[in-house]
Amino acid sequence: MSSVTPRRADRDTARDGHGGAPDPALPAQRFGDGSLQGAVPDQLSEETETKGGDGFEAAKYPHYLPTWNPEQKYPPLEPFEHKEHGKDADPSFPNLLPTGTQVNHLTPTIGSEVKGIQLSSLTPAGRDELALFVAQRKVVAFRAQDFADLPIGEALDFGSYFGRHHIHPTSGSPEGFPEAHLVHRGANDRSAESFFATRTSSVAWHSDVSYEQQPPGTTFLYILDVPAVGGDTLFADGVEAYRRLSPLFRERLHGLKAVHSGFEQVEASVRKGSIKRREPVANEHPIVRTHPATGEKAIYVNPQFTRDIVGLKKEESDALLKFLYEHIAWSADIQARVKWEAGTVVVWDNRVTQHSALVDWKDGDRRHLARITPQAERPFETPYEA
Repeated sequence: MSSVTPRRADRDTARDGHGGAPDPALPAQRFGDGSLQGAVPDQLSEETETKGGDGFEAAKYPHYLPTWNPEQKYPPLEPFEHKEHGKDADPSFPNLLPTGTQVNHLTPTIGSEVKGIQLSSLTPAGRDELALFVAQRKVVAFRAQDFADLPIGEALDFGSYFGRHHIHPTSGSPEGFPEAHLVHRGANDRSAESFFATRTSSVAWHSDVSYEQQPPGTTFLYILDVPAVGGDTLFADGVEAYRRLSPLFRERLHGLKAVHSGFEQVEASVRKGSIKRREPVANEHPIVRTHPATGEKAIYVNPQFTRDIVGLKKEESDALLKFLYEHIAWSADIQARVKWEAGTVVVWDNRVTQHSALVDWKDGDRRHLARITPQAERPFETPYEA
């Protein structure tokens, strides 16, 4: 089944997936024909973002400020044949990691930091190796990169090597470039205060847009403005989470599918008076997913978009999903924490990881990032192996 209607929508998924806390459900403002057009979050000040004010400087990359254009409408996504470049890579990584490159692993199984190369200068062979290296390490932070200073179109051209660009149904994007997904908390934004009045944590584990028939694979997120301290991103290793389970439990998960839904995300956007670029979808994906380049199996459910397990009763589905969510969220020994600094590009494999931003800074600093989100193959599983 390629597309389904979600049977249940009883979980809160109206969150800003990379900003941690959800946007407050407040009436949207509209900035006429200014640089920020369409339905704008209530806390966002066009004056502060474009010119500075209230003790804050203007955005460093104003051409990356978010727009919400209600005229952007797109048809349903059509299936496409994805080429997995990691399969073609030299596993010794001579083009990606030449002599002199600094590679530091953040943990034994997930996360690395790389210095001494420029991603935008990689040859096709180097890009193939990038896909494989990221699949193996799950998430890699590349420092001192020039992505933010490239024309937006050039950054998108780089990302298109890894798959068809995903256009997000609701998020802000730079004017004229809907393929670029923006993660933006404007200067002097105090909306987290109202969020924490009723919540204890901003952590929101998820895999990006897992509700699509062909969710993203090799994914890029690069920093534009970063708080002086805070705003880190957590990543969890779905492969190691699978391996930690008992053989009997792993075997039982094989063959099960779960419904992933984007309906709630779109409905929340519409309720706030914001945009809907495309009609929402829901799709069924295997709970245990196999990576096409490494052959590794990973748990592929997340509390933001997964709704229920096909064929199980509500109580059965809820109990199993709750265990899997908590297994990943509570296992700090299969997680890595990435700290942002100017020039950082973080690349991760969305097929085998989950992540969450942290809203832990209170000084009103701007947090502004851009994501390039190439889609990959439709999730599949291979037979259980003891």
